[in-house]
Amino acid sequence: MAGPFSDITDTLFANKEVLNESYQPEAILERDQEIEEYRYALQDVLFGRDPENIMLYGKAGLGKTAVTTYMMNALSEEVEAREQADDLHIHKVNCNGKTLFIVVRTLVNQLLPEDASSFPKRGLGTGDAFGELYQQLDRIGGTHLFVFDEIDHLDEVDTLLYELPRARSNAHLTAARVGIIGISNNYTFRKSLSPKVKDTLMEDEISFSPYDATELRTILRDRAERAFVEEGWDRSALGMASAISAQDMGNARQAIDLLRVGGEVAERRDDSCVTDEHIETARELVQRGRLVNRIRDQTDHAQYILETIARLEERGDTPVRSKEVQERYEQVAQSWATSPLTSLKSIQDHLSDLHMLGFLRRNERNQGLNGGQYFEYQLDLDSALVLETREKIEG
Repeated sequence: MAGPFSDITDTLFANKEVLNESYQPEAILERDQEIEEYRYALQDVLFGRDPENIMLYGKAGLGKTAVTTYMMNALSEEVEAREQADDLHIHKVNCNGKTLFIVVRTLVNQLLPEDASSFPKRGLGTGDAFGELYQQLDRIGGTHLFVFDEIDHLDEVDTLLYELPRARSNAHLTAARVGIIGISNNYTFRKSLSPKVKDTLMEDEISFSPYDATELRTILRDRAERAFVEEGWDRSALGMASAISAQDMGNARQAIDLLRVGGEVAERRDDSCVTDEHIETARELVQRGRLVNRIRDQTDHAQYILETIARLEERGDTPVRSKEVQERYEQVAQSWATSPLTSLKSIQDHLSDLHMLGFLRRNERNQGLNGGQYFEYQLDLDSALVLETREKIEG
């Protein structure tokens, strides 16, 4: 008897992995200027000098992490051939959702000898973790580059960016040299740093601008040639995916997602080639998936407020003022066994943030001398999608 998979004999994909977010290309396309800036910022490492600190800025999907991985690999290979260069050690930490203590503890545990006990989770403070970090760095010696991805999400980032760059000048280190590479999605991140940190950091800044449609088409063509079987994609489909992404955010990740999902749509339909029609369907699927992820990324109370407005919208009770949102929000929070925020100001702050992030539309009303000015809110996305996502999160 034939099994459920016995009729699946053909595939459009020759190497689907090259369309995955985790794929690291051997060569980086359309980022020559950024690579050149990176190259000069890292050159001191080749001569055994203190490395420069580097900050990379740009929205998600613009190649910051991929370029950094490429440059770290290239630098490591070059150091091996340079007599003047110290031994190079690269440490990577994603800061999203982590405290400063967790970040420093993670670094310590990366450096400890294999037979050593892990640095404890409790009982010691951040200062103790820094002390152990310096001890391990000097034990190993050489040059250490710390890559902090999503550094703008880290609490107490001022402390991190003040401590590490000054570790050698403050005599915490004698045998090791350190440099920081910070990756931020927030172009204004530096403005949030304290003046003493800005003076200490003295970093090189590399800004990653959005890709245009031509650049995205070059990237997609390279991926398509690797990902699909011969004649498995149409050139106009690449053009459509590139144009959609360029008009949206100039995001390579989005363009590659469109191509991958377009291929999956074509394969499910038993079509032999990815066409514009498949990309158009993929566009709807990818947009829906990204909205779901953006909702999941919000705090619990921001999600409760979104759910509140979605329920009001389902009943036809929007646009709605913040006071009315507060009344229904309290019921929603309690229904999920959570104590609601008690101040109207907190609700208004969340509403303002959700409006700024594009979840809500906000209209200003003016009722004259008696009624005054106020805002009304309504969803700027599908209410059913919000409620469906919330049920999955809580379920």
